[in-house]
Amino acid sequence: MALQRTPCLLLLLVLILLGLGLVQPSYGQDRMYQRFLRQHVDPQVTGGDNSYCNLMMQRRKMTSYQCKRFNTFIHEDIWNIRGICSTASIQCKNGKMNCHEGVVRVTDCRETGSSRAPNCRYRASASTRRVVIACEGNPEVPVHFDR
Repeated sequence: MALQRTPCLLLLLVLILLGLGLVQPSYGQDRMYQRFLRQHVDPQVTGGDNSYCNLMMQRRKMTSYQCKRFNTFIHEDIWNIRGICSTASIQCKNGKMNCHEGVVRVTDCRETGSSRAPNCRYRASASTRRVVIACEGNPEVPVHFDR
């Protein structure tokens, strides 16, 4: 009796493992998702000032070789951000139809123009506004901040 169950259990285990493999993002998508998290997600803060931008841009490695001119940090839980991917698709700036929009708390960091890497200086602007993010994969995850 136990021997008859063994092939069924093995088949079930294989199907579960295959299913888990199908819902994982591809390597490229996972890398882009991790980059999106590093560059744009900071759920611990509700809004930042100039010193926040100066510190976070450096910590998140966007000032190493040159000053990134503009960056937005989203102050929401990653599950809320991922939820934006389930909204209706809209056209991205590049013409693709994998963008989605939502309203979130953000801090926009704009480089002052007079600083040099790695000591970049930023002006902060905290607000709640509409953002557009590109999503990919199955399930869809955010991979690019569009606007």
